[in-house]
Amino acid sequence: MDKAVVTIFLLIAGIVCSLVVFNAVYPAINRSSAAISTMAASVDDRIKSNIEIIQTTNDGSNIHIWVKNVGDSRIGPIENSDVFSDVEDGNLSRITYGGEATPYWGYAIEGNPGETMCGVHETIKITIYCTNPPASGTYIVKIVLPNGISDEHQFSL
Repeated sequence: MDKAVVTIFLLIAGIVCSLVVFNAVYPAINRSSAAISTMAASVDDRIKSNIEIIQTTNDGSNIHIWVKNVGDSRIGPIENSDVFSDVEDGNLSRITYGGEATPYWGYAIEGNPGETMCGVHETIKITIYCTNPPASGTYIVKIVLPNGISDEHQFSL
């Protein structure tokens, strides 16, 4: 009789331990699969995204930069991008989006003004509003998208 009671207790203990292990491992597996799915979507977006700075000009104090979406996915929101340039003080620094104090930058999607997402093969016109007209010389501009894709361009005025 003692052997039967011990066997039943061991069987119950084994089932309880199995349930405890299952309840501990199953949520971790679910979180891992969700994290892997999110990371795969992020990597897919980065692989499909690409830009190219195609032209840079100025008119007085403003620098105009045309950026082409040469990737296979939409880009946006554009205002979350980073713009770096050395046109203001000779040091490559981040320029803020919008605002009252110069320098700052704004954008328009060519053919779709007011749009915040740039479609495939569309062109974005970024304007850097400087405090003073830049002097003649060679400058650098770098655009970094919200997903980390970037392009850098050297131009002369």
